[in-house]
Amino acid sequence: MADLNPVRDGAEEPRLRQYLATMAAAFHGSPLRGVLMLLAAGILAVILATAYGQIVLNRWNQPFYDALQQRNMPAFLAQLLVFFEIAGALLVLNVAQLWLNQMLHLKLREALTRDMIDEWLRPGRAFRVARRGQIGINPDQRLHEDAHRLSDLSVDLGVGLLQAGVLLLSFVGVLWALSSGFVFHLWGYAFLIPGYMVWAAILYSGTASWLSWMVGRPLIALNGDRYAREADLRSSLMRVNEQLAAISVASGEVDEARRLQRDLAAVMAATRRIVFAMTRLAWVTSGYGWVTIVAPIIIAAPVYFGGDMTFGGLMMAVGAFNQFHASLRWFVDNIGSIADWRATLGRVAAFRLALMDAETADGTADRIAFVPSPDPVIVLDNLEIDVPSGPVRLSEPHVEVYPGDRVLVTGALGAGKTLLTHTIAGLWFWGRGSISLPREGGIAFVVRDPYMPAGTLRAALCYPRDADAYSTEEILASLQRAGLERLSPSLDRIARWEHELGNDERRMLSIAQLLLHRPGWIVIDDIGDLTDGENGERVASIFRDELASAAIIAMGTGEGRVDLFSRTLRLLPVTGGG
Repeated sequence: MADLNPVRDGAEEPRLRQYLATMAAAFHGSPLRGVLMLLAAGILAVILATAYGQIVLNRWNQPFYDALQQRNMPAFLAQLLVFFEIAGALLVLNVAQLWLNQMLHLKLREALTRDMIDEWLRPGRAFRVARRGQIGINPDQRLHEDAHRLSDLSVDLGVGLLQAGVLLLSFVGVLWALSSGFVFHLWGYAFLIPGYMVWAAILYSGTASWLSWMVGRPLIALNGDRYAREADLRSSLMRVNEQLAAISVASGEVDEARRLQRDLAAVMAATRRIVFAMTRLAWVTSGYGWVTIVAPIIIAAPVYFGGDMTFGGLMMAVGAFNQFHASLRWFVDNIGSIADWRATLGRVAAFRLALMDAETADGTADRIAFVPSPDPVIVLDNLEIDVPSGPVRLSEPHVEVYPGDRVLVTGALGAGKTLLTHTIAGLWFWGRGSISLPREGGIAFVVRDPYMPAGTLRAALCYPRDADAYSTEEILASLQRAGLERLSPSLDRIARWEHELGNDERRMLSIAQLLLHRPGWIVIDDIGDLTDGENGERVASIFRDELASAAIIAMGTGEGRVDLFSRTLRLLPVTGGG
């Protein structure tokens, strides 16, 4: 079973590299890669220009504060004009960076979500991943909330780190030059420490970063756990909403409320642990934040009071120290966001890796071979299917189904009839033997609980083809033949049809779809309620007339209209003797 939040001390770094590699692959294959790179280049250019403007603004500090110290009004006014020129340029750059930043947020989310949806809905993948344990639970949370969160955090942290790096490189030279002439007088001795304020800033920020990481590291696992609990609560709410009628009929509201309260309590407990962890981290980050207000002045004070620095020079040194220190303490300021990003990355990347691995059978399990058939025939050869109760096989080792054949597959409750349907569809491949499927003719599957896509009834009938794939006359004729003519006036009405129609009507809509699509091969799960109820004779006549040339493989109990089938097979448990 895949781990929902696979972050452990011993495996954290290898998994992080694996996660980054799969996300890099997603970026490399994205059709929006060019746009993302262009936006990133624009942000880099703006950040470089802003860093230059910050250096110019820092240089402005000395003449401005010296003019204040000297009470020189003309120089003061002149420096004010210079300030407005610098501030105006920086304002334009700030607005440009904001726009580029938001566009990068938008496009990165679009690229990431598109990639995840495309990988998730590749044929058979979603079905297989849903059956691989915890990793397949709540994919909507990972595709929507987690992908959104990851893209936002990636942009914010990435741009912030880039900006901090550029400012660090820009101001290290400024701060080094400013402190290169600092002379310290102690006990009658004078001595010089080259780049004194640079080393002081590195030591100060390095200590803060190390302590913040030690205190904030548990937030990675705590955030991952919170996202998992949030997903569980959301899934429970969706399940209750989808099953309201059944819950109300069974008077199960109190029990469901109790289940939701338990899920909510789990969310609150996970969030409470994060609150305590963030509080502990705040002691470190806020404490360093307050000390930073006076730290550069304290560091430069010996030189200033020694008379080797003017007030303007002190303010210029303080400004350069603050810029340099702000770049170095980027990690301290963002430790909570980094932990959040790391946890979100783990959820999204682990899900993407599971999707990439969806075609691989778990462990050493055998796989059923799927091969195309050059002839118009379905061949099931020595087929064994691994079902939860144990492997099962067909009563005949070699089965060939030709156009027009009618084959009924029976078996006890839980024998694997539904899984046989999934196996023929290529969704379930755990077992042995082989299945040969025809290249042409198309295979249609009629399942117990037919899917009704959102939108109009016309679109639902034409699904998975486009809504205009068939004429209105053809659609109306198929509805009438299936006994659903009452729905004809609602053909173009948008509704949640799975809520408005009962299961019997939705199953008959599947028959109407068959009349439109006219597939060469039809596989039906649970044929009983189609042929044994009030619509039985209608369905039987459709099979005899309009769909006479189609081959039908149906799963059933072996009771009712068995006269519709030319051959009956049974699903039997595989005994020790084979």
